[in-house]
Amino acid sequence: MEGGKGEKVGKRRVIVIVLDSFGIGELPDAADFGDYGVNTLRSCYKSSFLSIPNMAALGLFNIDGVDFATKAAAPKGKYGRLKEASKGKDTTIGHWEIAGLITPHPLPTYPEGFPEEVLGPFREATKRGVLCNKPYSGTEVINDYGDQHLRTGDLIVYTSADSVFQIAAHEELIPPEELYSYCRIARGILKGKHGVGRVIARPFIGKSGAYERTVRRHDFSIEPPQKTMLSLISEAGQEVLAVGKIHDIFAGKGMTEYVYTEGNADGIDKTLLFMEKDFEGLLFTNLVDYDMLYGHRRDVDGYAKALSYFDGRLPEIMAAMRDDDILMLTADHGCDPAYEKSTDHTREYVPLLIAGKGIRPENLFTRDSYADIAQTVCGYLSVDASLLKGKPIELP
Repeated sequence: MEGGKGEKVGKRRVIVIVLDSFGIGELPDAADFGDYGVNTLRSCYKSSFLSIPNMAALGLFNIDGVDFATKAAAPKGKYGRLKEASKGKDTTIGHWEIAGLITPHPLPTYPEGFPEEVLGPFREATKRGVLCNKPYSGTEVINDYGDQHLRTGDLIVYTSADSVFQIAAHEELIPPEELYSYCRIARGILKGKHGVGRVIARPFIGKSGAYERTVRRHDFSIEPPQKTMLSLISEAGQEVLAVGKIHDIFAGKGMTEYVYTEGNADGIDKTLLFMEKDFEGLLFTNLVDYDMLYGHRRDVDGYAKALSYFDGRLPEIMAAMRDDDILMLTADHGCDPAYEKSTDHTREYVPLLIAGKGIRPENLFTRDSYADIAQTVCGYLSVDASLLKGKPIELP
């Protein structure tokens, strides 16, 4: 059993790749979240830079509700759309649901900024003041407060429509490791009713009027409230390999090995390196550029180019699959780059495309929860998932 390409190795592997924020149309309750007429895929489809023939061949344009593109005559994979059953539209809740947890109540948000009962202990512990303290664009906040930050040494603390406590600091004043220590302090304070989904380090560089964020962002997530598919798979003696911010989203729980990434191209490269390993279990990748670089910045063409880049490398991923490997492509929420009412995530269905040599093409229609992924992954790996939500999809 050499484990080479195309050989039967007797080990089952599932590769789940999350195209972060790749929504495909508003959910029925989108208006409750302030979203109207949103559709990330449709907005990108209008860009002349979009070219995704490989995802189209798997059935992307055949999914329920995708009525603006030419459908594949004979899709090569299973295809459908997933509702978000959790009450949220953020990264943490979306990934938790993919992993089998449904969150009935949204994580706390702070449209008026954080209260003194949070900031007081934070200032005392860090020995630094706080600037901003309100929802803000990540690129604008460093330009508006960067000079004052460098002059005073105070930390730029801000939030968004998501459940996040973000700290921006210039790397020449506060090195990333020191910034991370401040984030750990905040994570220790933000518990209970103030248990935000993520504390995020946002280091930046540059000079006045030309500040820019660096790739040394780091997320400190709240721990999942119960076991996820990651923990169940690793406790069953199989491997869980995490690429990108998966480690941070799940607070390190359930992974046997992980790597961080510096963008989508690096994430794809590291996914392919993990696929060379002779392992049994789950390879779980997040590709964040769609959300971070293009969705929030409302860059339609940039988003379309990023999707096209991934699609261009999809044959490379599929060629690296072994006979019994299963590939799942999905997302964690939407972030419509053409939506003008806000720069926040959008409440959308997400796609599910399933490919593999033994996969029988099938329309999965509309399914009730992202958690169906967890049930399907665990079922294929013969791992007991009775603790998790969702309904399994039958695989070979």
